[in-house]
Amino acid sequence: MRRWADASSALVRTRCKRRTYSSLQTQKQPTVDPQQHVHPRRDPAALVAPELDCLRQSLLSLLGSAHPGLDEIAKYYFLHPSKQMRPLLVLLFARATNGLGAGWREKRWAAECEGAGGRAEELDRPLARADVLNDWNPSMPDSTTSFESVFSLIPPSPRVVRPRMPAEFAFDAPGSPAPMLSDALLPTQRRLAQIVEMIHVASLLHDDVIDASALRRGAPSAPAAFGNKLAVLGGDFLLGRASTALSRLGDVEVVELIASVIANLVEGEILQMKDVYTPGLGLVATPAASRDAWSVYLKKTYLKTASLMAKGCRASVILGGGAQGEVWKEAAYAFGRNFGLAFQLVDDVLDYEAGEATLGKPGGADLQLGLATGPALYAWEEHPEMGPLILRKFEQAGDVELARSLVRRSSGVARTRALARAHSEKARELLQVLPESEARDALEVLTERVITRTW
Repeated sequence: MRRWADASSALVRTRCKRRTYSSLQTQKQPTVDPQQHVHPRRDPAALVAPELDCLRQSLLSLLGSAHPGLDEIAKYYFLHPSKQMRPLLVLLFARATNGLGAGWREKRWAAECEGAGGRAEELDRPLARADVLNDWNPSMPDSTTSFESVFSLIPPSPRVVRPRMPAEFAFDAPGSPAPMLSDALLPTQRRLAQIVEMIHVASLLHDDVIDASALRRGAPSAPAAFGNKLAVLGGDFLLGRASTALSRLGDVEVVELIASVIANLVEGEILQMKDVYTPGLGLVATPAASRDAWSVYLKKTYLKTASLMAKGCRASVILGGGAQGEVWKEAAYAFGRNFGLAFQLVDDVLDYEAGEATLGKPGGADLQLGLATGPALYAWEEHPEMGPLILRKFEQAGDVELARSLVRRSSGVARTRALARAHSEKARELLQVLPESEARDALEVLTERVITRTW
């Protein structure tokens, strides 16, 4: 008792309020009837529904701009219905692994202690003084006149020294109640979920410009509604806001991971471009062999889709205290990589199967963009005449229609779905290194639904 009393006294001195962020690893698991312990068939999002419900609304506050038009375009896709798959993965992996890593107690302490940088209130503060961050002069009566005179020196604020975690904080109170699962999510992990969604939406804005898309899930695309220039600028603005929020998370590895995703998106788009033969930039021509075409296709799929999922899951575990040498963050990355590949492969199947009814575009629309996805590449193996069509990007009259016919007469769609299933099953297998939990069950359900989905 004396030990706990000393710990409580130390926490008061550091102005930290004790919360119920007890380690999930040390919690005694309740006895479960094997007949009842089956994977829940409800929507996995229900497990983190409160966080997902407020994610977009609170996210909009991060997107404020002095220019109303830029503000409107940046928020455009956030106001449309969305699966929110990427933030869902981030939150579920947080729930499945919080308490397992060696750094969990320090992360938990930072989420509770004022000045440590991990509280929600601190994440919402501006990175610098408002006048520096937003380019206005607070000494002026009207912000619109901020550039009408010279800018005066403002005395610097006192240096802020972050507190150190007291050793006593490492001890949990005997018999302390197990946390509610929503309490096990740290503010930094909730912010990460917002950041990955911001990066995803920025990529949609840019993709719709490059692909000249008129529709996005049945609604006018941003370029169609606002024009290409504003769509590009809106995407750039989102990436800037995401970078600002990312820097506040306070973890170098997480910053490196998520920043590299932005580079991956660009690299993937270059691989997908209609004409990538530019010797001056060191880019190579479209591969002439089926094997090389498959290599480029799968690499592009990872860069454009799976990278954000894989690195987002890994970053979530790191923010929960996952340390170097522990299996948790490695499992998160491997899961996200396989899940992301399965997700995109099914998307490529649905391009042929679903058609206009669900995707708002005709079946095989990727062919019209000059893209040879899994079904077309498999069809090439069965019908050699597909090769010349792929190599010239279906540019000649009748190429698209012939390619669609060849895909229909091949097993390309079925084989692509089988490849997606292999990645999905591997993702599910990787989850077995995690302890049993509702969050792990929900992730397993997602690996099943990613194959059977029709959206």
